Amino acid sequence: MIFVTVGTHEQQFNRLIEYMDKWAAQHDEEVVIQSGYSTYEPKHCKFQKLYSYQEMMELVEQARIVITHGGPSSFIMPLQMGKTPIVVPREKKFAEHVNDHQLTFSKAVADRMGTIIVVEDLKELAGIISNYDEKVKKMGSGIKSNNAEFNANLSNIVNEMFGVEN
Repeated sequence: MIFVTVGTHEQQFNRLIEYMDKWAAQHDEEVVIQSGYSTYEPKHCKFQKLYSYQEMMELVEQARIVITHGGPSSFIMPLQMGKTPIVVPREKKFAEHVNDHQLTFSKAVADRMGTIIVVEDLKELAGIISNYDEKVKKMGSGIKSNNAEFNANLSNIVNEMFGVEN
């Protein structure tokens, strides 16, 4: 199952919903969409305007692939659940948002962390879905924990305070 969420922003994201509806019509995989304030109603997908937080968690957990808009809240949940989301940022030129901050932010997260797949051109989305598993394997986690370094530095400070040699 593919789960698509466009968040709760008050502007439509018909472009992504219509694309995924057409994709679903040509593929044998269930697509579930949280459509928010979009006006396009899918014909080949299960959809609902809004899901509760618990329902969203369950859908993300069940999904093979999660596709989100570029809002951090929407792509952080899949990351926290060990999934690599495909992120399609809303764009001003399509009247999906007031500016292009989702595009800028998503690209920055992808470049810095390497934990999300950003799709700027919807023409590329079908190929990314088809090659999703291979793409994710090549990404690595991209997440670096600073806990070990912090603990070692703190230990050194405490040892110095009490005159203990390392």
